[in-house]
Amino acid sequence: MIAKITRGKQMRRLLAYLYDTVRAKDHTDPHLVASWDGFAPDPGRDPDSKTAMQQLTNALELRLNQARGKDQQVPDKPVWQCSVRAAPEDPLLADAQWADIARRIVAATGIAPASDPDGCRWVAVRHADDHIHIAATTIRGDLRTARHWNDYLRADKELEAVERDYNLRIVIRGDLTAAKRPTRAETEKAHRTGHHHTPREQLRATIRTIVAVSTSTEEFFHHLNRSNILVEMLRFPSGDIRGYKVALPGDTNAAGEPVWFSGSTLAPDLSYPQIHARLTATPLQPTPVVGTRRPNPWHQATAAIERIPHHLTHSNDATAQAHITAFAEALDVLPVVTPKVVRAQVRQAALAFERASRSRIKADHQHAKALRGAIRAIARQPIAADGATLAMFLDAAVLALVAIQRWQSARHHNQQVQAAHRTLTHLQTAYDHTAPAPLATLTQRQLTESVMHNQAARIRQAVPAYAERILTESAWPALATTLADAETAGHDPARLLQQAADQRALTDARSPAQVLTWRIRRLTQRPAPSPRAKAAQARSVRLTGVGTVQGPSNTIAPTTHSANSLSHSPRRRQ
Repeated sequence: MIAKITRGKQMRRLLAYLYDTVRAKDHTDPHLVASWDGFAPDPGRDPDSKTAMQQLTNALELRLNQARGKDQQVPDKPVWQCSVRAAPEDPLLADAQWADIARRIVAATGIAPASDPDGCRWVAVRHADDHIHIAATTIRGDLRTARHWNDYLRADKELEAVERDYNLRIVIRGDLTAAKRPTRAETEKAHRTGHHHTPREQLRATIRTIVAVSTSTEEFFHHLNRSNILVEMLRFPSGDIRGYKVALPGDTNAAGEPVWFSGSTLAPDLSYPQIHARLTATPLQPTPVVGTRRPNPWHQATAAIERIPHHLTHSNDATAQAHITAFAEALDVLPVVTPKVVRAQVRQAALAFERASRSRIKADHQHAKALRGAIRAIARQPIAADGATLAMFLDAAVLALVAIQRWQSARHHNQQVQAAHRTLTHLQTAYDHTAPAPLATLTQRQLTESVMHNQAARIRQAVPAYAERILTESAWPALATTLADAETAGHDPARLLQQAADQRALTDARSPAQVLTWRIRRLTQRPAPSPRAKAAQARSVRLTGVGTVQGPSNTIAPTTHSANSLSHSPRRRQ
């Protein structure tokens, strides 16, 4: 079960919505299932519904009006509303069961504590099979304001007990780091205006992309002002920036004014202080000296992403969280630079991973400078049209995402695990659209039987635990061609295989042959070692005995990083 708590000013307006069956097409048979004393008028059952509605409103507002009559201070929004919804697979609950749940919620939240005669007045309305709405005014019988701080957490905790008591589905609880979901009004307004996403969601995605491509707060605001959104800077009396707010052109309220959203209301990590901390932790990339070989930023970003699993395993949580945040920025940049054929999938991946990128762990952004710097660079670097560079990047991203999902699961970040699971599906789809063309180009180049035999021998020597699987994959000819090209360019294929396998175990790979192909292609972008360097490498091998990479066992079948690798419970808000 999930709860959602909101506050308002007018009880009459809330009750009118709860009992409405004309504008709200999904409302059926609205009626009371419980109230503060069990005798409240019910407009859904009274033949004179209009009179009953007035009586119910007056009864609920009685203490509020009494407090105002005595010039006592009352909350600006004294109307409290809590919706409680069952999971789709839960059994249909009877009115009496919903009534019991409502009483438990108002008691747990402090609205009407058990055995307290001065508790607030409240009603529970049911207008659908799967949920109820609890409406209350937050003035007690002694005309004091109810003590209902942390009401959401209290309600959430009580619903955990309700799920056990009623044998309902246990849903995932969050850590309150999720971005605020669109309100019903925002969603309905978006549908009326023909938009798939609400202004809140559109602005959130835009701001995240701008943060990902910016190298400083000055550049962030420069891009913000050049984007197709309204921007207003907020400053301290000293003139220093304290925040910002944004709005979509044409998105106005009843008064015709723009509907503004501050960064922190879009997402916790989009507040100005959070953005400032991330951008100041990323130094500007030095300008390459004229005449020097400029590294490919896509290869740099891929290499940094390949190291994420290592950081997650061998670093502290703050460092790991920094790399997860930077990985999210990489996904935010992808829709800007990728071909149209995969743009929708990478955009969905970025939107899904937004939830997985935040937790209660505070990131130490200084430790993800390499990845973040490479991300800024790829935003300015056109991607190669052959698809190989993007396939290489996506392959590394998929393996990093599997490691992130495992890291989040070990820390019981359940909502983040679900978000990473959804992201994995989109990234794998994007990879599956991208990789076939460059792999086919490599496969079409027929190698002689002797060359294939030599490459197979190298595979058996370098990665014996995965050799037979690799040699039977459809991508094996592409890997053999890649090794042959590397040898022609002056590289040592055996050493490249060792380096590629050493970067990360192949346990999580759907296709070890494809993973090795992309890793070796990236490694061969570096100049081949000189004869003197080769001689030094040979001496190092003889002295250290390094030469092969052993897997866990020659008989162990590696697991896959399929989208169904972990089981999940239903998603809940926050």
